Amino acid sequence: MIEAFAVITVTLLAVISPGADFAMVTRNSMLRSRRAGLFTACGIALGVLVHVTYAIAGVSLLMAHATVLLPLIRAAGAAYLVYLGIGMLRARPADPGSPAPVSAALSDAAALRIGFLTNALNPKTTLFIISLFTQVIAPQTPLAIRLAYGAFMSLAHLVWFMLVACAFSSAAAQAIASRCRHLIERAIGLVLVALGLALAVASTGL
Repeated sequence: MIEAFAVITVTLLAVISPGADFAMVTRNSMLRSRRAGLFTACGIALGVLVHVTYAIAGVSLLMAHATVLLPLIRAAGAAYLVYLGIGMLRARPADPGSPAPVSAALSDAAALRIGFLTNALNPKTTLFIISLFTQVIAPQTPLAIRLAYGAFMSLAHLVWFMLVACAFSSAAAQAIASRCRHLIERAIGLVLVALGLALAVASTGL
């Protein structure tokens, strides 16, 4: 029971802490649609299952003691975040003489892919899962219980980010987005670039 309580508490705190996942769900919900935000949330939940799978398979123990692997994972995640951020920083203000901008269509598959890659390549989630499976969850914990923990982690991400998607796709949020779309895009892009650069610094040990 103590182990379960620790897993639940740490998971919930990790899920609600702002990061790349939050930024992408917010962006897709405000600037695209609620549906895009919800599919991004689903992609994030699937990305969590990638981390859970290698953790349950025992790879997390190897990763925790590898001196090269974790920096490489951080570097890959950093590059992806910077790539996304730079794309958003290029957002241009709408021409005052043109009609109100219409949100570019984002397919369900594209939103799902964005959410999945953002989480699957997110070193924050990698380190979170590794820490849980190497420091909180005992090695002798039955496989069924470890699978249940993994399912809870994925479900917690899904529920939280669906709530975020609904909140940031509300009428009030859409009204704000219609007035300053490019500023929101640039602000989120700046956050992603900053996160990516911070991860890059961490991966090089500077």
